[in-house]
Order: sequence, then structure tokens, then C-alpha cells
Amino acid sequence: MTASRILVTLTLLTAMAAVTACGRKAGLDTPYEAAVQARKDAERAKQPVPPEPEKPVVDKKFILDPLI
Repeated sequence: MTASRILVTLTLLTAMAAVTACGRKAGLDTPYEAAVQARKDAERAKQPVPPEPEKPVVDKKFILDPLI
């Protein structure tokens, strides 16, 4: 019973370590910023350029924003 418990614990720890290592370590991009970057990358690589992204609407203040 002890050996199986140790094996399960090690398996779970390994799975958690693998999941936490996923992703990139950088700031988050807005969809607009990602589209602009995709256009720049396509132009540099001389590939078909995606359509021009629309600028985002100015964010309106909401009464509960200070709580965040």
C-alpha cells in the first residue's frame, strides 16, 4: 500500500511540474497587438498579409473597476 501511494504521489507531482512549465513567460497581448504583430511578421516573411486589424474602442470606466 505504501509503494503505490508513493508512486501516485510522484506521478501527480510530475504531472503538476509538467503543466506549470507550459506557456511563455511574457506579458499578455491584446488581440489588437497580436494582429499587428502577425502583420509585421507576414510582411517580413513576404507572405500574404492578414487584414488590417480594427483599433479597439476606448475602454469605458465601470463603477466596480476600483475593486479589481
